[in-house]
Amino acid sequence: MPNYRYQVRASSGDVQAGIISADSAATAAALLRNQGVHILSLSAANNAGGASGLVNLLRRMNERKPTQKNVLDFTTQLAVMVRAGINLRTALEGIADQTNHAAFKRVILQLKTDVESGKQFSDAVASHPKLFNALYVNMVRASEMSGSFADMLDRIAGYIAQQLETRKMVIGASIYPGVIGTLAVAVTVFLLTFVLPKFYAVFEGKEDVLPWATTFLMNLSKFMIAQWPVLVGGLFSIIIMAFFFLRTEVGGFWTDKAKLNIPVMRGMFRSLYISRSLQTMGQLINAGVPMLDTLSITGDVSGNRMFKAMWGRVYASVKQGKKIAAPLIKDAMMPKAVCQMISAGEESGKLGEVLDQISGFYAKQLKDHIKAVTGLIEPVMILIMGTIVGFIAMAIILPIFKMSQIVS
Repeated sequence: MPNYRYQVRASSGDVQAGIISADSAATAAALLRNQGVHILSLSAANNAGGASGLVNLLRRMNERKPTQKNVLDFTTQLAVMVRAGINLRTALEGIADQTNHAAFKRVILQLKTDVESGKQFSDAVASHPKLFNALYVNMVRASEMSGSFADMLDRIAGYIAQQLETRKMVIGASIYPGVIGTLAVAVTVFLLTFVLPKFYAVFEGKEDVLPWATTFLMNLSKFMIAQWPVLVGGLFSIIIMAFFFLRTEVGGFWTDKAKLNIPVMRGMFRSLYISRSLQTMGQLINAGVPMLDTLSITGDVSGNRMFKAMWGRVYASVKQGKKIAAPLIKDAMMPKAVCQMISAGEESGKLGEVLDQISGFYAKQLKDHIKAVTGLIEPVMILIMGTIVGFIAMAIILPIFKMSQIVS
């Protein structure tokens, strides 16, 4: 008989925890309620012990973590099954049986256990914040109150799908210049450390007549070959320090600010954050989520600390009784035209529809920015790479050509 770990609040107000044996989570919940307690949590206990428990722990550590793609598939399937009239517990069980991702399957089974114990589905998904963010939880909670659960799941699935597509495009546009830049550095290092040393014997004793470019590259080549352990160690140290620095609040703030100021990329990132913020805000308003909660979630989901601070200022202003457009107009990060449309949406009572239209426009603009960025970066990077390789080639060929003329 399986064991279930529980946490309950007694009539005296004391919180108690323990393990109970029952045929199912529903039976365990019924046994606990018969004791006159309020169930706070109920989950399957880990019955494995000893070596098998260690094996299971190691297996879980090596498992792939669930992604938003798993959440999207789960939400889409759940919407279809709920609309077909299947009850939530049976739907969760069916989806878990079809899921091949072991870690995500445990999450679904935990959701099923929580629902069987009497929890609302919104409270169940809130227990997994890394997979189901505040937007997901609040939209589900709003649908539970309005009775439009299946429709809301469809809306959430559409939102996640669009965010995944947008993220994929932005990452692709950001990775491309990095790959080309890395290739350029690798080719340069190869030429300086493997190709140029072959010509040392040719240039030896003729340093006085060599062009400055050739002399410079020869000295650089000799330095790189002699000091390569120091250079490699220094490079790795810089990478590690940069990695940990960017994970700090100061480093993250610096990175987010740089994204909005990089000449070629700033238009793309600005469109990304505006589209994401306004789409999130529109979805929450249309779902009936309270305005202050909507603004708080919008700031968290925006993906940039500068935009999060902006929505924080809007939150403080709205809390004082002002309208959304009032603080946005004073902020340079939000275009004036957008602020005017938001103001018109507030006046007409159709703010959710207006935000959906604006976010759709900026989503299209984001795609145009990505195409422009990738189209511009490709020839620029090729030009830079060709210039570097050409400079090294000319620095090698010119003195050889000059010496051949002298000999002839």
